[in-house]
Amino acid sequence: MFERYFKLGEHGTNPRTEIIAGITTFVTMAYILFLNPSILKGTGMSENAVFFATALGAGLVTLMMGLFVNFPVGLAPGMGLNAYFAVVAAQGGTMTWQVALGAVFVSGIFFILLTISGFRQMLVKALPDSLKYAITVGIGLFITFIGLKLGEISGVTFIGGPSTEAIKAGAPAVNLLFFEWNIGIANFVANKAAALTVIGLLIAGVLTTLRIRGALLISIVLTTLIGIPMGVTQIDKLSTTSFLPNFSDLAVGKLDFSMLGSGLFWEVVIVMVFVELFDSFGTLVGTAQRAGLLNRPDGEKRLSRAMFVDGAGVSIGALLGVTPMTAYIESAAGIESGGRTGLTAVTTGIMFLLSIVVLAPFAAIIPDAATAPALIIVGVLMMSSVRHIAWEDFGIAMPAFLTITLMPFTYSIANGISIGVVAFVILNGARNAFGKDKTQKVEVHWLMWVIAVLAVARYVFLAGQ
Repeated sequence: MFERYFKLGEHGTNPRTEIIAGITTFVTMAYILFLNPSILKGTGMSENAVFFATALGAGLVTLMMGLFVNFPVGLAPGMGLNAYFAVVAAQGGTMTWQVALGAVFVSGIFFILLTISGFRQMLVKALPDSLKYAITVGIGLFITFIGLKLGEISGVTFIGGPSTEAIKAGAPAVNLLFFEWNIGIANFVANKAAALTVIGLLIAGVLTTLRIRGALLISIVLTTLIGIPMGVTQIDKLSTTSFLPNFSDLAVGKLDFSMLGSGLFWEVVIVMVFVELFDSFGTLVGTAQRAGLLNRPDGEKRLSRAMFVDGAGVSIGALLGVTPMTAYIESAAGIESGGRTGLTAVTTGIMFLLSIVVLAPFAAIIPDAATAPALIIVGVLMMSSVRHIAWEDFGIAMPAFLTITLMPFTYSIANGISIGVVAFVILNGARNAFGKDKTQKVEVHWLMWVIAVLAVARYVFLAGQ
């Protein structure tokens, strides 16, 4: 049945590998189940209700991705936009969380229309290969940065930049020019979480070197167990955690469109569409590229369907009472574990649904220090795409470099893609127009110019957001 539906043989995989990959993806994404409620509670929403909506929404939309698209990508409420939602819908503010959910729903409709019109699919054809590879590498560094912060081995701490708590809340890194190194032996002696992260990283590294299947999942489990005597893994949560919601508090269907004629309402919609467009595009292309799915004959068609599910997930999330659902870069952990088909996503989706009752306490005890090493290892593996970039051509190298570096340094996939596109258009547009050697011309798709203009407009008109 699995072979017939998911075409496992064509993708060089098997049920065992796919299921392990799906569990790995879930474990690396599971933090959103507990982080999202803590972020959104400032809006007046019930934490238990948000947990329920997050788990249910992530489960349903990820199942859609697996069953209808056959893609190994998990979806859940996106980091960054949930923090933005919390700000605009903060208690005592000018917009209630019900109205903000209405804005999320409308942004999802726009997202679906952009997909149906073929605009998002055209981006895949218009984007040069160099930037596609750069996006993959940038996402790898982005994931590594998250791992280092969550594991409290922050390597580089940006002065005025985000704390670990701020990183979890989707805060951008700031002040790129000044930083300080803060790694030292004393840190690992005093900070048990950092020490456990290093132990987990070594375990994951050894298992990956030995090519043990499910290496990342095994390392997460072992690191969690090692964290018990160290006091990092809090097993007491098994008896105290209860995430069953009071169903009277659920936000399902509680959208409010009373501010539809307000400029503030549409400002929120525009911000969400902009961020969703660039973030989800980068994640889907980067993960699909890493899984080798874009090179298949049906690659573009499946990516188109994936974009539709991703767009629909935004409105579905709003209906369930949660912030925009989007493709997760943590899906790369499952892909690196061998996930190549929708069976990986189906497994992840089922795990999210089970977490509503069965897995919540167990997911709660997995410390950040156990999942951080998996994210760092994924960054190592995704770095390999850098060899496909023509570094000897400056018109190719500079946009790729900016894409790669600005994703982790500004804590935004959207920033990396935006600046990379603008740089590619300007540099190669100038080369094509004024270069003496006409044989060195590089094709710049007309849609790249459109995206560049939109990217600039985003920073000019939405700088405050």
